[in-house]
Amino acid sequence: MYSVDIYSRVRRACLKDGMSAREAARYFNKDRKTIAKMLRHELPPGYRRSEAPRRPTLDDYVGIIDEILRTDKTLIKKQRHTAKRIYERLRAEHGYTGSLTTVTYYVREQKRRTKEVFVPLSHRPGHAQVDFGETLGVIGGVECKIHFFVMSLPHSDAVFVKGYPAETTEAFCDGHVSAFAFFGGIPQSILYDNTKIAVARILGDRTRVRTRRFTELQSHYLFDDKFGRPARGNDKGNVEGMVGYTRRNFMVPAPRYDSFDDLNAHLEQRCLERQSDKLRGHSQTIGQRLISDLDALMGLPVAEYEACDHVSTRATSISMVRYRSNDYSVPVAYAHHDVHVRGFVHEVIIGCGNEVIARHQRSYAKADMIFDPLHFLPLIEQKVGALDQAAPLQGWDLPDVFATLHRLLEARMGKPGKREYVQVLRLLETFEMDVVQGAIQHAIDLGAIGYDAVKHLVLCRVEKRPPRLDLDFYPYLPKANVGTTRPASYMSLMGGTAA
Repeated sequence: MYSVDIYSRVRRACLKDGMSAREAARYFNKDRKTIAKMLRHELPPGYRRSEAPRRPTLDDYVGIIDEILRTDKTLIKKQRHTAKRIYERLRAEHGYTGSLTTVTYYVREQKRRTKEVFVPLSHRPGHAQVDFGETLGVIGGVECKIHFFVMSLPHSDAVFVKGYPAETTEAFCDGHVSAFAFFGGIPQSILYDNTKIAVARILGDRTRVRTRRFTELQSHYLFDDKFGRPARGNDKGNVEGMVGYTRRNFMVPAPRYDSFDDLNAHLEQRCLERQSDKLRGHSQTIGQRLISDLDALMGLPVAEYEACDHVSTRATSISMVRYRSNDYSVPVAYAHHDVHVRGFVHEVIIGCGNEVIARHQRSYAKADMIFDPLHFLPLIEQKVGALDQAAPLQGWDLPDVFATLHRLLEARMGKPGKREYVQVLRLLETFEMDVVQGAIQHAIDLGAIGYDAVKHLVLCRVEKRPPRLDLDFYPYLPKANVGTTRPASYMSLMGGTAA
């Protein structure tokens, strides 16, 4: 291919200085066809193929290659054929004798032709997209996977992010409630992928059957829902991009926080700071463009949606209720009763009828048992022999004075002392730990070791009055009988005989 410089010299000589093509061919030592071509084109046109390349060796195998490429589209990317693998199969299975290069060129061209082409979209104000992402982090000193909820407003590119221990129904609902509160309104429509949290199944005509919990959420906030095509993330490309952006910019390096509340406070602050950014192709900041989005949002309802999962079940004979593969305790009075469980992101609340009977911190482990020791004290008081082996009391972090009281009561009274110790523990059902702890220490200092004394001292602390302890009310204390000493008895000390 000739340079632009020679094109310029030939064209100037012929078109400006009047040199003929024949003379230019002699002068520049070029073929007349080349001179004619230079006069037709301002710049070197490059190589132009006049007809499609012929592949006589490959033509008989094109159908086989096309079928392999069509089948590959139904497989995951890591299991699709490379051009080299197609070449090996053609040789081994079909007797192909051509070269690898020919197969490579054909496969490359076919993949290029079948790649999907997308239409640039324009987003109206007041509409949102939602998705979940994952990353690793350290929460409370434990390395774990963080699932983060992302809601974006494509018109302004504003985003809201919140992290959760797992991608659950309650996290999905809580993410919506928090996002609506963050933006101060409800989007007119929200675009989702086909998550099982929202879509129970897809019918043959592509109609979605919504889950009960998602239907409740939608009925409460009255937004329209839209769903992308299965396995087509580009249908909600804005939020897909935001998932990657927030992971790279908000959670690198890996977040380390004492709790998810601390993590989410950080993420919310980063979302607010980002609103001052000005993106490529826009003359206004995200916050300035967000005004149009906020004006188009619907107002929030008076009552906030209760973002939790609901399960009806029954308490077992050991006063435990199973929820999401973990067991949570209830008071022993409700064993064998039908109960209702509300599973929030960080809390499990158990009720019976209209009464809340237990609250526990949510566990995301498997086959875990979460006890509240106070639930079992009435039963242990009756079956006091189980005190030392009761699983609900193992690992109960009590102040040292409780162990001291337990040891003294059992040493002085035996089995009744165990029962009195359980009765002391039951004071925690009504009174604060620091009040009971102070009363026990006071009782030990006075030498009044017993349930009645501790209870009296607790009440005195609560009512702010001085204690009045009367040891006559403690019949189990050993009595000392001291006889009257006769003067004659001293004679034995002097070696004499008693009278």
